Amino acid sequence: MNNTVYIYSDGACRGNPGPGGWGVLLKYRDKVLELYGGEPETTNNRMELMAAIRGLQALKRPSKVMITTDSQYVFKGISEWLPNWIRRNWKTSANTPVKNADLWRQLSAAQDGHEVHWNWIRGHTGHPENERADRLANRGIDELLMKTKRTSHAPNRA
Repeated sequence: MNNTVYIYSDGACRGNPGPGGWGVLLKYRDKVLELYGGEPETTNNRMELMAAIRGLQALKRPSKVMITTDSQYVFKGISEWLPNWIRRNWKTSANTPVKNADLWRQLSAAQDGHEVHWNWIRGHTGHPENERADRLANRGIDELLMKTKRTSHAPNRA
């Protein structure tokens, strides 16, 4: 029996910065959970990070996890750069502040208690779960924009 939780995460942005969305597909045995959300003014990298964070935060107990991302930024950040950033007090090798350090901290904390393995795949190549996570991220943007459109057209009641 496979006790691994599979998380497929993706982020999207329309403009960079601009309205963005994140999407996550979680699979455990025969169960599937889809999560998504959006932010009005963000970057693609922040949405990629947010997707991975939300996927890990959805876990109810310590788990063996395989996270698949199409983001080199997230994959290299978590597997190569993060230990050095922490050691250097959230500074890069050029001694500048790490971009998105708030989300990197959240991602690092979200991994605690889990056995997490990271996998990178090339995006938009027909990988079914990655494509689904991408659609969820775009749904996050679409719903955000629809909500924004509705509230901006609401009459003022004084």
